[in-house]
Amino acid sequence: MKDFSREEIDYVLDTAEKLEPVARGEERSKLLDGKIIALLFFEPSTRTRLSFEAAVQRLGGKILNLGSVEASSVMKGENLADTIRVISNYADLIVLRHPLDGSARMAAEFAGVPIINGGDGSVNHPTQTFLDLYTIRRESHLEGLKIALAGDLKYGRTVHSLCYALSLYGAEMTFVSPPELRMPLEIVRDLQKRGLSIKETDSLEKTIGDVEVLYMTRVQRERFPDPEEYEKVKNRLKVTGDLLRSADPNLKILHPLPRVNEISPEVDSTQYASYFEQAFYGIPTRMALLALAIGVIE
Repeated sequence: MKDFSREEIDYVLDTAEKLEPVARGEERSKLLDGKIIALLFFEPSTRTRLSFEAAVQRLGGKILNLGSVEASSVMKGENLADTIRVISNYADLIVLRHPLDGSARMAAEFAGVPIINGGDGSVNHPTQTFLDLYTIRRESHLEGLKIALAGDLKYGRTVHSLCYALSLYGAEMTFVSPPELRMPLEIVRDLQKRGLSIKETDSLEKTIGDVEVLYMTRVQRERFPDPEEYEKVKNRLKVTGDLLRSADPNLKILHPLPRVNEISPEVDSTQYASYFEQAFYGIPTRMALLALAIGVIE
């Protein structure tokens, strides 16, 4: 997200808004007619993969899906660079998700077609950030937003990308996490250099009444090198009906999903829950990114 200016982000969000009727099936589009989009997902995914598939099909394109890694030549020892070189001959654009940090940037060096980063390691998840920003804009507001980012701030690539983007809008950010899962110090310092005021706490109770958006994340078992460390922190933060009694009536709760137990099911039916709408907003946002990256919209 550091590569984008505020003006560029706003342009993507404006494009997504124009395409939202297509995402809802209310209008038809052939923007990607005759185009093939390759989905190379080397990590498990539901929302990112399926929303990209929905976005391509809503725009009239075709999908080339790597499918299970176990059924691909990766299992024969093929490296990522060679995979990218080959798939570039088959598709007009590649969406890549990979467990290694920096994999998307590396892939772009070998690709003959545009690469969209569908998540790389624990560092970046820019398309998630775009849909998060779009959700915030649609459900609340972006300028000067008071937001709490809570949960796994150490390994959570969604919050790493999001806080940089929000810094362009003068957001007031509170980081809520157990001490073991605090936001990396280099990110905090980077944001402070941008003139932002950052608060850090381990208490949702002390935060919930002072923010307009609460962005919850799950504690990611798969990112922990030590299983015992995961067990110690997995249940530290939880949003419940009781907690929300002291919330601002206009509070919106977001979550990149999947959730485990950090948001109680009783919250789903409240006016605060916006995470299922957030999942839908991934379709128009990724439609916009696909169309812009492939050059059918300028």
